[in-house]
Amino acid sequence: MRPAITVRGLTKRFPDFTIGAQDVSFDIAPGTCAALVGPPGSGKSTIVAALLGLLPLTTGSVTLSGGRGSSAVGAVLAPRGLHPRRTVRDHLRVYAAAGGHPDRRVAAVLDITGLTERAGIVPDELTPGEEARAALATALLGDPPLLILDDPTAGMQLTEISWLQGFLRRHTRRGGTVLFTTQSLVTALPVADHLVVLGATATVAYQGSPARLRRRNPDRLVVASSSSIAIATALAARGFTDAVIRPDDQLAVAGATEGDIVEAARAAEVRLAAIVADRIHPDRVLASLTHAAASRPAGPGMPPSTALPYGVSR
Repeated sequence: MRPAITVRGLTKRFPDFTIGAQDVSFDIAPGTCAALVGPPGSGKSTIVAALLGLLPLTTGSVTLSGGRGSSAVGAVLAPRGLHPRRTVRDHLRVYAAAGGHPDRRVAAVLDITGLTERAGIVPDELTPGEEARAALATALLGDPPLLILDDPTAGMQLTEISWLQGFLRRHTRRGGTVLFTTQSLVTALPVADHLVVLGATATVAYQGSPARLRRRNPDRLVVASSSSIAIATALAARGFTDAVIRPDDQLAVAGATEGDIVEAARAAEVRLAAIVADRIHPDRVLASLTHAAASRPAGPGMPPSTALPYGVSR
């Protein structure tokens, strides 16, 4: 099946020689919810802008496959871009008319995003989470099969993030496709089928399923004992070969239970001092992949001419 999104060798350099993205390649299959994850300055917004044709590429190519409905792509961009003196309803009416969408879609997207009771409010009176939902409502006016969302959870409370994750799952179950950006694996993992992790050098540090990333970075049990080498040998004889002796001489074991470790220690005649769980936080994994992006200069972002209203259907 033809990918919904194809990116090949995408590189974007700005006039001051800042690299916004470097040799980025990935495919997103139809019906997939994909997350583009990375620290600030890793090129996420640059890639989104390039996908939507808002930034010319230095090298490489991007392809978006169309689909059902009158608008193939719905996009949420930053900044929000809501008119300061226009209510949410009037904002949506303007964009519905501009996109040739029927007036009934305004009421529909307000209902979908839970903004019906706030439709008469101007942006200054909205919470950041409500602004994000208003932008998503704009993107949904054309009922697009492909959604490209740049940091859609920014400003959202936990309940709103949970709502958005549920919405994205429903969208993909209906056959739609989603690519969204985020700075945190914690936000991505509950909903993403596919991950593209960008490192501090604006290159792809990981690409694949969340399950494969988890297998590469498992939770471990940390064992303090009289002989880490002896326990590791006894565990390996039982098939538990993923064990690492840490600098403090404790053994970090993946795949084995506490009972397995106790049995191996008894067989090896090793005295156990402690067995402590070491749960791997997703953003600890992200940090190991991205190598602390703080040392990398931030890119200039989108030029002013491309700072179009947040939430666009085309």
